[in-house]
Amino acid sequence: MVTRREVVAGGAAVAAAGLTGAAKARPTGSGTDLLVDYDAVGLAALVAKREVSPTELLEAAISKAEALNPRFNFMAQRHYDRARKAIADGLPKGAFTGVPWLLKDLNTHIAGELSEGGSRFYKGNRAPVTSELVRRIERAGFVVFGKTTTPEFGLTGTTENKLTGDTRNPWNPAHIAGGSSGGAAAAVAAGVLPAAHATDGGGSIRIPASCCGLFGMKPSRGRIPMGPPRTEGWGGMSAHHAVSWSVRDNAAIMDATHGVEAGSRYGVQAPAEGFLAQVGKHPGKLRIAVMVESPSGSPVDPECRAAALEAAKLCESLGHHVEVAQPKWDTAAIGMASFVLIGSSIAADIADRAKATGIVPGPDVLEPITLGFIEVGKSFSGMDFARANNTLQALALNVAQFMERFDVILAPTLAAPPLPLGRINLTPDCDFQQWGQRAAVFSPFTQMANMTGQPSMSVPLAQSSGGLPIGVMFTGRFGDEATLYRLAGQLERAAPWRDRRPSV
Repeated sequence: MVTRREVVAGGAAVAAAGLTGAAKARPTGSGTDLLVDYDAVGLAALVAKREVSPTELLEAAISKAEALNPRFNFMAQRHYDRARKAIADGLPKGAFTGVPWLLKDLNTHIAGELSEGGSRFYKGNRAPVTSELVRRIERAGFVVFGKTTTPEFGLTGTTENKLTGDTRNPWNPAHIAGGSSGGAAAAVAAGVLPAAHATDGGGSIRIPASCCGLFGMKPSRGRIPMGPPRTEGWGGMSAHHAVSWSVRDNAAIMDATHGVEAGSRYGVQAPAEGFLAQVGKHPGKLRIAVMVESPSGSPVDPECRAAALEAAKLCESLGHHVEVAQPKWDTAAIGMASFVLIGSSIAADIADRAKATGIVPGPDVLEPITLGFIEVGKSFSGMDFARANNTLQALALNVAQFMERFDVILAPTLAAPPLPLGRINLTPDCDFQQWGQRAAVFSPFTQMANMTGQPSMSVPLAQSSGGLPIGVMFTGRFGDEATLYRLAGQLERAAPWRDRRPSV
């Protein structure tokens, strides 16, 4: 067995070699960094063969987190002693026994531990229950050693807040890591661990995956548990899953965590052979609609447009039928519907916590964007909420009808490469409406899948002329992650991204 020093020491040489799975020969020597050289499936295989111990991997991850967090600021909380105790007590035998893991600090709870959601309003809040997803993660053998940063309540496409500060992109610390799962994406991109928990209510898995050069899948509504205490968020728009370097990690994590939870209002059928089994399968000849125009007519950066068109050419070369086409909808109506659902939800949560704690909501404990959502949310009625829900159900039917002709919709994940820090979040010269316009122009493509409940993935297929990652998004039919994983596996083999890593 290699020493801990060999596990931790020197990652640069191995980072250049890229990410592989368990089939790769076991690295040895002072230049090895298992957390970079192996994906999570590969690390679990090494643990199972006793070639590395869970303690070695955990201490390596902690060492890297402590070394890199001052530069990129991705850690919201540290659960190092809890993780060490979990190993000492004996880990469950699962698909990921001994592999380090980070949770996102947003609506994902460990009983008795901090759950602050990136907000000063929740500073010091401790969870009364453990989330079902956390229980499944730990039953799979993952070792949870901390929580990652998020913007306040996950409301923005950049992870900047006044509780934990700005999370920075490992590819260029002057730029955003995306949001709201920016802490998770920054930690994975920096090489602290090969995959991490993320959530997505309007693009919050896919946006940071695109910004940080990772693979990110937003699953179908009801695929992954979200409770307790609630089994859905933002009227069903929110979903939980992961960002990762490899496609197979992402699929194997879904195998370990999917399924209806107690009290859930809905669920979705999974393939009998599981999701990991899909990754190596040929997807067949898919009918792919290419959507490069922003639904609202806002501008799309030429490099992001070009990345999507190049991905379309790649798909065509792999035997798929590719056609320029996109569903039509009233962007103003569905945009307002999402504001009603999100604003009402945020306003209700803040009012309930204020009543329970006596904390007065205001600018000393809440960010300007959140205060804007609260002000809007308080103005809506129950009938407004019902109408907004009806609007999004009509959108889901509209897109489902469009997808009778297509298996997948291909689009840019974002309308621009990762922006400089401070560009999206509210500034003194920008009111709430202007912020909304900024956010919508940056990310006009992602939210549709949240509104309809469809699975959607960002694949790291391109880079900007400035060396920043550019993701390409593929959206499938509701409940059909299997097709997306088959396509993602094919793309990963045809245009591998494992050698494209930031120099940290």
